Amino acid sequence: MADNHEYQVDLTWKEDRKGEVSSPELTDTIETATPPDFPKGMPNIWSPEHFLVAAVESCLMTTFLAIAENSKLEFISFKSTAIGKLDKVEGKFQMTEIILKPILEITDENNAERAKRIIEKSEKACLISNSIKTKITLESEIVFASVGV
Repeated sequence: MADNHEYQVDLTWKEDRKGEVSSPELTDTIETATPPDFPKGMPNIWSPEHFLVAAVESCLMTTFLAIAENSKLEFISFKSTAIGKLDKVEGKFQMTEIILKPILEITDENNAERAKRIIEKSEKACLISNSIKTKITLESEIVFASVGV
């Protein structure tokens, strides 16, 4: 794998406070708009704030999947919720914290601490988290799948 990569994203303004994001590398486009919390914001459309939180959360997942595979950690499922906290700091809005709440389902209770360490390692290795100044808080949960009787 190369040490340098580029990712192109194109944006076209459509109307009001709404645009469309696309990439020559992808087939789908995504509508984006000012969130409804702001003047002239639009509900039910992905906002830059959603994209930022989603980037951190999906980076945790993809990094976890790679590290778990390399560590030969067996798991049943990975789900996550992320909450971005937007605050006004010195007169300007910024995402001050993103709370990541991954839930990892495993079958072997003996792997619980190891699984938690792998999630923590994944967060520390996440390139998106490492690229932003936002505080990242990890609240991981390990649950156990019941094995059929």
